[in-house]
Amino acid sequence: MGADGVPDGRPDRRHGVAGLRRYGVPGLRRFGVPGLRRFGAGGPSRVRIRRDLAVRTRDGLRLRTDHYRPVGAGAAPTVLIRTPYGRGGPVRLLGLLFARRGWHCVVQSCRGTFGSDGLFEPLLHERADGLDTLEWLRRQPWYDGRLGTFGISYQGFGQWATAAHAGDDLRAMVAVVTAAQTRDSTYAGGAFSLDTVLTWAELMSAQQVPWLTRQRELRRGLPRLTAGLAHLPLAEADRVATGSTVPFFQEWLTQHRPAAPYWLPRTFHREVAQVRAPVSMVTGWHDIFLPAQLADYAALRAAGRRPRLTVGPWTHGSPGLFVTAYREAAEFFATHFGEGPASSGHRPVRVHVAGAGWRDLADWPPPVTTTGWYLWPGGRLGRSVPPRSAPDRHRYDPAVPTPAVGGPMLIAQHAGVRDNRELEARPDVLTYTSGPLDRPVELIGPVTAEVYVRCSVEYFDVFVRLCRVDRRGRSWNICDGLSRVDGEAGGEAVRVPVTLWPTACRLAAGERLRVQVSGGAHPRWARNPGSGEPLGTAARLRSSERWIFHDPQRPSVVWLPVTQD
Repeated sequence: MGADGVPDGRPDRRHGVAGLRRYGVPGLRRFGVPGLRRFGAGGPSRVRIRRDLAVRTRDGLRLRTDHYRPVGAGAAPTVLIRTPYGRGGPVRLLGLLFARRGWHCVVQSCRGTFGSDGLFEPLLHERADGLDTLEWLRRQPWYDGRLGTFGISYQGFGQWATAAHAGDDLRAMVAVVTAAQTRDSTYAGGAFSLDTVLTWAELMSAQQVPWLTRQRELRRGLPRLTAGLAHLPLAEADRVATGSTVPFFQEWLTQHRPAAPYWLPRTFHREVAQVRAPVSMVTGWHDIFLPAQLADYAALRAAGRRPRLTVGPWTHGSPGLFVTAYREAAEFFATHFGEGPASSGHRPVRVHVAGAGWRDLADWPPPVTTTGWYLWPGGRLGRSVPPRSAPDRHRYDPAVPTPAVGGPMLIAQHAGVRDNRELEARPDVLTYTSGPLDRPVELIGPVTAEVYVRCSVEYFDVFVRLCRVDRRGRSWNICDGLSRVDGEAGGEAVRVPVTLWPTACRLAAGERLRVQVSGGAHPRWARNPGSGEPLGTAARLRSSERWIFHDPQRPSVVWLPVTQD
């Protein structure tokens, strides 16, 4: 029986580290038994795992939990991972690796997933369930009061849910491609992040599908998901993609207003400044949650904290992200459990600068000179305000929406840096290109744009992308963003501010900057039908003409953060 009188799972099993490769962690096959030293996974050679422990919640449910215990270890620090994705695969590898360092590792399935009781309602129960799990830990004889939490993506939302309420137990937390709130990422720029939400809904649904069936669907290229992403109205897209109604997908289609009470118990950013435990953040330039995670960093800094931040050349699912996140966590926990050096030697912020490598910074964002690059007539991009000129014109047809190419998307195979030449050849994409740079230009920091637009309909989107054009003429996306305009234009030219993802890159002499302007990036963002109908039920599609202005009175511009060499 467990400490709470609940049957505590299967008998203990002792495990070495052989066979880790069978878990199929992308990019980790090279780490066999000897290769674990590359992770710094010293310590006990054997790990004892007690599976399917039942941790009771305050409302009487049982959350299935695995405990990884170093053989021979008594009371020691504990690393907690709460996840809706099951307790096998990569998370099992993490349990073994943390335990080999001499720490207990507890891996728990969120309610309604992988044997845990209840209904999975994204974000709603993570605070209460996480704090109930902490109370359970405090009753265990092997728990010494030193807690670290680790989480990637959804796992990290659960960390933020409890971080301000965990008391002195919480010694450190490592948050990887995640944030304290998902509301703004779900409606980035005011539009619906369709690819992220529907793809995640399909992935969660597929967790209940037999393994062989899932492998067949993957080999076919997920045709049902593809059909769902293309389907209108959106309120039917979940049934097309998964075969059933997904309650949270339906809720997110209707609860999209910023002040919707629905999000109050599901977002935790208001308490970030109250978190006193040291925090390490790991993310990527092409991650879907990057802006929200940097907002958490800013909130901690404003409260006088010194979080650690690592931003690499990664997407949400990059294999290299997993490796870096574990290494960062192992060092960070050792330091704050009182078992390692006070610092790794690098400064609080480490970023990967594309074209230049890793850079240590004192803070984020670093000091820069914000420089305007203006859209000019003739598809040119210049450093000064453009002359008097007629606007450029293009047509957007939501029935054949401008596609998303690379950038921050949920699935790694679709995300990241891509050659944009095929996209830029479309008639619904305008491009503005600088001359060859006479010296290297380094950009590190936030990127914004102001685009003056007149549209033939009152409801439209403006997508802006910054690219690097190499000496061979290939156009590689650096960062981008989208803003939705809802009924404010009235046929007049309006200034549309667009916040792009931040970036860090270095362009070589002879390369060129390019700015794209278009009416969307589908299915990364749900297409704007142009009709003003509600998000979930919109089905009437209205094509529109757009005029992009570049003159002294209406200077469309992209503001770039230029560092000083």
